[in-house]
Amino acid sequence: MRTAEVLDRLGLFTDDRAPAVDRWLERKLDGMPLGIHRAVEAWVRTLLDGGPRSEPRSRHTTWAYLGEIQPVPVEWSSRYDHLREVTREDIIAARDAVTGKQRESRIVALRSLFRHAKKNGQIFRNPTIRIRVPRPTGGVLQALVQADIDEAIATATTPDIRLIVALAAVHAARPKMIRTMQLDDVDLGNRRITVGGHVRPLDDLTHRAVLDWLDHRRNRWPNTANPHLLITQKTAVELGPADKLWTTRATRNLTATLERLRVDRQLEEALTHGADPLHLALVFGIDEKTAIRYADSARALLEQTAEHSPSVDGHAIPQVVAVAADGFRA
Repeated sequence: MRTAEVLDRLGLFTDDRAPAVDRWLERKLDGMPLGIHRAVEAWVRTLLDGGPRSEPRSRHTTWAYLGEIQPVPVEWSSRYDHLREVTREDIIAARDAVTGKQRESRIVALRSLFRHAKKNGQIFRNPTIRIRVPRPTGGVLQALVQADIDEAIATATTPDIRLIVALAAVHAARPKMIRTMQLDDVDLGNRRITVGGHVRPLDDLTHRAVLDWLDHRRNRWPNTANPHLLITQKTAVELGPADKLWTTRATRNLTATLERLRVDRQLEEALTHGADPLHLALVFGIDEKTAIRYADSARALLEQTAEHSPSVDGHAIPQVVAVAADGFRA
């Protein structure tokens, strides 16, 4: 890639490869009749590139949208030649063919497709209008068992993973927050750390993990100008953050992923401090709806008759931190 950039600057590089998005679309839209193919392709390209009155979406969002509905126009292709022929009953059948979160995601993507087609004169009416998916009420959040937490801590064998796990398990940091944190977000002198714009005290475990990582970073990449706290061999010579897969690689196939560790930390705080949403909002800087959901889940867990369940009894962050500290020392 670096060689290609140099050659391009010298005017000696011609990229004659077919764009990856073209090959991807060709695979996804294969077998659709022209009337459906053109409408779906125009929609996808508008998502990617934007339009006169629409901002471009991220590539990940575009992939997710098309991946969600791709089986639907393929199925319609056996009966129809154009999106104009799709009825409200077809939309409802496509919605009800899946359940849960996928049901809602499918309707969102189909609405986007048909709004675009109507706006550009490819259909006369939008069959997705007034079709809703009732949002399920949030269930009770469940705490991780200690064995799952131990398994995640056992993966923390390098300075970068130790810091990543500490930020998720102690400070309830989302993976994106972790990889976009800046060096300036850590105030070692005042024992403070800023996570997602929220200033928190820097506990002993995270303090030690930060120091270990900074020593490793300084020895490995002494001349890097990257302002992000966590960097990789690739980003050490750039200014951007580490990618998502690098950040989540250690716990990706575990029960206690970084996201589950984050949720578990906030739930534990609610269990320990009497299910008080105001306390949660103050500690983690979360909005009131999220804080109320954690408080409600903690209250439901505390009211359960199974008082000896390990998901409630004996599950406290001091225990998690103690186990993590022992693991980090090892």
